[in-house]
Amino acid sequence: MFSILDTLKMGAGIAAGLLLYHLYAVSIGYPSAAREARAGYVLLAEKSAADARAEEMERQRNAALQATEEHRKRLAAAEVSEQAAKDTLETEIQSYELQLSEKNRACAVTAADRQWLLRH
Repeated sequence: MFSILDTLKMGAGIAAGLLLYHLYAVSIGYPSAAREARAGYVLLAEKSAADARAEEMERQRNAALQATEEHRKRLAAAEVSEQAAKDTLETEIQSYELQLSEKNRACAVTAADRQWLLRH
């Protein structure tokens, strides 16, 4: 059917075709290698994005905790300041009442007036 020369020609043609394919694949890169590289890159990119999201959530949580703690400190300081103001007002009222009693005068401040003063 085929002579030896025809077989050699076909073998040379196949070898030349494989050589051309290899040169083409090397020059543009093997498609399977590119796919594998992209697949690995996608996994790496997804992992780094997830890590970045986790770090950002951790940073936001820490910032919220710090803000809450600062708010608690300010609230406690405000409560102490308010209590000190109430104590000062009470002392002033008692001092005024004492001055009136020393002069044998009655205090015209009623309990309702006193409550209004404490609230305002």
